[in-house]
Parts: sequence; C-alpha cells; structure tokens
Amino acid sequence: MSEWKALSSITSKIGSGSTPRGGNSVYSDSGISFIRSQNVLDMDFSIENLAFINDNQAEKLNNVIVEKNDILLNITGDSIARCTVVPEEILPARVNQHVSIIRCKNTEESKYVMYYLQYMKKYLLQISKVGGTRNALTKEAIGKLPIKISDDCNKISKILDNIDQKIQINNQINQELETMAKTLYDYWFVQFDFPDQNGKPYKSSGGKMVYNPELKRDMPEGWGVEKLGELAQFKNGINYEKTSSGSEKVKIINVRNISSSTIFINQTDLDEIFLENDKSTNFIVNEGMILITRSGIPGATRLVSELEAKTVYSGFIIASEVNDLIYKNLIFYYLKNVEEVLKNQSAGTIMKNISQSVLTDMVVSLPPQNLLLKFNSIIDNLLEQMKNVQRQNQELTQLRDWLLPMLMNGQVKVE
Repeated sequence: MSEWKALSSITSKIGSGSTPRGGNSVYSDSGISFIRSQNVLDMDFSIENLAFINDNQAEKLNNVIVEKNDILLNITGDSIARCTVVPEEILPARVNQHVSIIRCKNTEESKYVMYYLQYMKKYLLQISKVGGTRNALTKEAIGKLPIKISDDCNKISKILDNIDQKIQINNQINQELETMAKTLYDYWFVQFDFPDQNGKPYKSSGGKMVYNPELKRDMPEGWGVEKLGELAQFKNGINYEKTSSGSEKVKIINVRNISSSTIFINQTDLDEIFLENDKSTNFIVNEGMILITRSGIPGATRLVSELEAKTVYSGFIIASEVNDLIYKNLIFYYLKNVEEVLKNQSAGTIMKNISQSVLTDMVVSLPPQNLLLKFNSIIDNLLEQMKNVQRQNQELTQLRDWLLPMLMNGQVKVE
C-alpha cells in the first residue's frame, strides 16, 4: 500500500543556516563542522574543504544544529538539488544558508526520503527556476513536495544503501592505497630512508649525505637535482565561454572536477562545450598527463587515465607532460607532496593563482635509475589497484542510478 504525503507532514524540521560574520576568515582547521553546499554531493558527502567554526560561533547557530540521520539539501547556486544524509562521523555540525536541513519524524525513513528527493531532482531543478534571477528552493516549496510512502520504503532504501556502502568501502580502500603511495614517496625521497644495498634504510643506517645548495638541504651522495621545467612541459588550459558556439563538441575538465584524489579516470559529469574546428587540438588531455589546478583549489594534483579522446582542460588548470616517462611517478608524487607549498606560493588578490613559473622553477632531487625503477614498480601496482577500484565504483554508480527511478516508480518490485 502506497500513500502520497507532503514532505512537511513527515518532517519535524526544514530550514537552512547562515554564515558566521567574517565568512572564510573565521574558519579554522578544527572545531565544529560547518557544512557548505560544496560538501553536499548527490547521495554522497565530501569532506574536501570541510570548514570548521569555534564553539562561540556555533552557539550563534544553535537553531541549525545538524543531527544524526538529517538530510542535507542544497537550495541555491550551481549545486542546487544535490542531497545526502549527513555522515555521523562529521557531527557535531552546523550548515550555512545554502544548505537546508530536512529532519524526518521517523528517522528510519531518512534514507528513503533522501533517495526520493534524488529521484525528483529534475522536478526540483524545474521549480527552482520559478521567480527571481537566481535559482532557489524555498522552505515552502520543499515542504509541499509530494513523497510516496509505501510499506516497501525501508526495503527500497536498503537496496540502494547497500550499493552506496560498497562504494564508500571502495573509497576507503583507495584512500588507504593513496596513503601507502604517499608514505612510500615520503620515506624514500623526503626522509631518504630508501633501502640501501643491504636492504636497510639509507639515511637512518648512516648513508653518506651531502649538502645541496639548490635543495638547501642534505641529500644522498650520488643523487642529482633538476628543475621541473627541465623534466616536463607545463601548459595552461583553454579559456572559453559557456555560450561559445562551434561545430566541434568536446568534454572539458574544470576545477570542480578535480579534488585531492590521485587518479582522474573517465567520468560522466564533465561539462560539454562547442568549439571552432581544431581549436581544441592544443588542449587535449593525454594518457598519463598530470593536472594541477591554478585556482579555486590551488595546487590540487591528479593523474589522468582512460579519458575519452576529445577531452580538454580549462584555463584554470595547468597540464604537465613529462619528457621521459621514467620520471612521471616521481614528479607526480613530488607535486602531491608540495600541494600545501603550492597553495602558499600562489599569488593574486581576488583569487589565488599558481603560475607555470612557480612549477617550472621547483627543484626535485633525482635518485639513481635503479632506485627509480623500483619505486615505479611499486607505485604502478598501487595505481593500477586504485584504477580497478574506481572502475568498480563507476559500475556500481551506474547500477544505483539505473535502479533508483525504477524502484521509485514501481517498475521494479521489491520482494
């Protein structure tokens, strides 16, 4: 048996928050989680750039405390209508004015309602365009949303949630693999405790170190140094207008598509733009390219793999191609290791930017070839495992997205 109910009738709270006075300047690295629209994804939550506020600021936002099982719905901006259930591990938390808290009276229905809102996303986007110059979902409009409640609600949400939980487990696996790769780079090429000829950590076992004026630190005897600009080519992406017209349709990687993850493989959420013939030629993303964001999240670095043939990168991204593939992993993890340094060295008043000159002037230490080959063998294995996990997650996501409307509209019955 199914029954249609207004969302307001099955919820005890629908409301958004606000931003503390001072905005970004008052955020800290720890404290109470402060959720913004960029953290709320479709049926997922991103801790990337999660902000924090102190107890005093949180006290002023006590009317927007986020509780376990609350649904988060983006109500303004480009990410409008994205929704998820808040992950318990980031609590206690507050939200800003671009995110609405939806609290079900029966918390067991929270996952189902979240999935149903996702099912209604096209409708939500449609009603958000009514009136005004900026897309918005009002509290009144959200409360009137018709939600189909049936005896199968929990079974439906369980099926979808099982898929999402597997995706989350896979993400954790990849995070652990990423940590292993970063730790290996740090251990071998920052601490210089790579295995010596006896299999012991080089520096800790008394390996000879010599001072290098370019690195401004000691490094193992026999190692070389080189500027990144001598080892790889760096190039800014294409500048374009969303309204650009042309006969060639291409997919484009923007800053929002890049996070601090390691590998960027073929994704379905890339924007498509139209360009004049051959204008994209110089900005095609090639296999094994390293992408570095210039602004937005300055310094975020990702390795590209398995993209469609006609994919380009935007002007807010710098692409790097190594002159010799033997150096690809070394340069990639060198850049990953200095992401914070890149952010601090970026310039600009309104939006910080990283320039090609900052990258090309960076100096990297070069190990003997036999050590580099050992490093590449281990890293290539870890990267391949990460890619396999990402491929599986893409298949799981496609399965979930195919099942979602069929379960909600009754095309697929739950036994």
